Amino acid sequence: MSPLSRLGIRLAVTVVAGALFVTAVVTAMAPPAWGVLNSHSVIPVNLTQFAGLSQRSVVYDVNGQQIGVFQVENAQRTPVDSVPEPVIAAFLAVEDTTFFSHQGVNLRATVRALLSNYQASSSRQGASTITQQVVKNEFLAGLSRDGRYKILQARYATMLEKQVAKRDILERYLNTVFFGNNAYGLRAAAEVYFGVPVAQLTAVQGAFLAGLVQAPSTYDPIRRPDSSRIRFKTVLGRLVDTNVITGDEATAVCKGWESPRVRTLTDADCPIPEEVNSIPQEDVNRTYFTEAVKDYLLNRSDALGATYQDRYNRLFRGGLKIYTTLDRQAQLAAEVAVEAQLPRNKTGITAAVVSIDNQTGGVLAMVGGDGFVPGTNEVNVALRRRQTGSSVKMFILAAALQAGILPDDLIDGTLPCTLPNPGKPEEPFEITQGVSRGVSTLRSMTELSINCAYAKLSQVVGLERTVSLMYKMVDSEWSNPETVSIQPFASLTTGANELSPLDMATSAQTIANLGMHIRPYLVERIEDANGELYRHESESQQVLTPDVAFRAVDTLKGVLIRGTARRTPLDGERPAAGKTGTQDENTNAWFVGFTRQVSTAVWVGDPKGYTPMVNIPEFVSKDGITRVQGAMYPARIWKSAMDSIHAGKPNLDWDAPPEAVSTAIRPDVTPKRIYLPGTECLARVVSGTIPAQPDKNQPVNPVIPGDTVTVSVVDPGTTIAPTDTNPYSPVNTVGIGDYWIYECNKPLPASVQVVGQ
Repeated sequence: MSPLSRLGIRLAVTVVAGALFVTAVVTAMAPPAWGVLNSHSVIPVNLTQFAGLSQRSVVYDVNGQQIGVFQVENAQRTPVDSVPEPVIAAFLAVEDTTFFSHQGVNLRATVRALLSNYQASSSRQGASTITQQVVKNEFLAGLSRDGRYKILQARYATMLEKQVAKRDILERYLNTVFFGNNAYGLRAAAEVYFGVPVAQLTAVQGAFLAGLVQAPSTYDPIRRPDSSRIRFKTVLGRLVDTNVITGDEATAVCKGWESPRVRTLTDADCPIPEEVNSIPQEDVNRTYFTEAVKDYLLNRSDALGATYQDRYNRLFRGGLKIYTTLDRQAQLAAEVAVEAQLPRNKTGITAAVVSIDNQTGGVLAMVGGDGFVPGTNEVNVALRRRQTGSSVKMFILAAALQAGILPDDLIDGTLPCTLPNPGKPEEPFEITQGVSRGVSTLRSMTELSINCAYAKLSQVVGLERTVSLMYKMVDSEWSNPETVSIQPFASLTTGANELSPLDMATSAQTIANLGMHIRPYLVERIEDANGELYRHESESQQVLTPDVAFRAVDTLKGVLIRGTARRTPLDGERPAAGKTGTQDENTNAWFVGFTRQVSTAVWVGDPKGYTPMVNIPEFVSKDGITRVQGAMYPARIWKSAMDSIHAGKPNLDWDAPPEAVSTAIRPDVTPKRIYLPGTECLARVVSGTIPAQPDKNQPVNPVIPGDTVTVSVVDPGTTIAPTDTNPYSPVNTVGIGDYWIYECNKPLPASVQVVGQ
């Protein structure tokens, strides 16, 4: 047979085989293709408008500095015009070299992928253009990845290119493509892998990111660095082939890029990102404060929607700008104060700090413990309630002053003391430890934190009435009376109830604000793409009269001048007031203090339990402190934080408290003797004398030596009824020198004669 004949036969066989193959392929493709042609019209697609991008919400401090983000997907929009052209060139070189010339589909690549996928009865080959990838993400989610899918994808890509500009399609792609490590879009990827904004990306960095798109998990540089480095080499080769970079530039980045068989390059030869990054000026870390903001917006406010799901979607995907009350400088001051003053220790003792702007109620700083660690250390101690020790005395003081008692009235604080226990009369309340002080002024008892004096005072004023005032002073989104219980315990004055540092700071703010309680808040305003979505509206209530607040301030100033916190006055003799607190067995230690501008509460203890802070090795070795009290670490932390917070602020003082004037509840404004009926009995002086008002800081000698006093026992009356919570109901006081007050369960001294019995 001649060569020409053999050639003719081979040609005929090839044509027949080709025809049979094409027939087989067409036959295989016909049903799904027919399905596509008859079903695509029922798929609801609006190619003229993309769905809204899921974008993370950004949290800012009071000065507009970023302090955190809320996101499920790390998605951040960036305009295509802000992307450097070399980065765009790198993406096109890797993903779609003909993007600006095709009409949505690279026909040759699509046919090749289509035939390969039908032969394998799967969809192993992609060859999608950037436009097709946008169509896949925007309009075909949820459809089966079969031949019908590929044809539909190609059809929609062609339609999309006729209706949407190329640059807009490219922008959508760069904003939605997934790069791994929860980074959606180029802006998020630039942050996660290189810690820079998009505008600072280089062509090589852009190429690395483009190389991740094909298989983000497989090429993850953090978890699979070897695979990632091999892929990077391939991508660099592609950039050289398309003249985006030169071979020398590729070699400078990754030695051995031109040889795919070289698989042993180290990071020194071919560096790739080794950890998740962030932009230094754009804090994305979760903190105690940002978690409190999240809790507020999801669970305590309807600012973002009526349902939880609405609020969640808006918060985590709505691209909100959330402007808060936090001041980064105040926050840093509080954190540095804790770090500098409280030695790190193995016992687990830590500190919580809350600072509030007195004029607005905005929370300026919040330290919730050692440091927020997702999944490990998330409990915000600044919002957790602990026993208060004597810091609760500022509530009792305020309630007493509101009821007509004056700071220079006298009360007995002698240890030990046994007092009634309402609700459990068979178990009297006894105080055997602490500082003892005889009859002296309420001012002095406050400065020295005398437990017996204040335990009596709380019952004279009325435990229920004091609790009623406490609820008003701690009022906030975090202190709902339905969930926060403050009980009228006999031991209220020694801290039996639990309050949080936020509760204590906002209560101090109420006194500092001359009785005006402003509910604390965290969020100033929220903006979305359409403008302002929410703005905080101040909620305030006058819970103490200004005169009462002036007297409370003046009395609590003495704590920092002559009292338990006298070693920690603020710099520059800045006027301040406050109260220390130490719980039984030193399990909780507090200092709550304020200036005209800022109120700050500090708690120190073990957040995991009521651990006695006694002989903690690190405290003993560093500071010689064997028993932690409120005047120690809490007061030191308070001073350090407040000195820094007030740097540059004017040195403001309150006006002097007004002179006491006659009122319905206090007709006689001369100093009185406060007494507790049932515990202290009352006798009118018939003859003889007892001392008049003593020096306000000296105890009273009940009988002048050598004198004999004749008295007539009188009915002491009763304490205020538990149902009476009127803040202005009168209390049990008598004139000094007119009555002899003695303990009911003890006999009168021999020098006192009783008549009329």
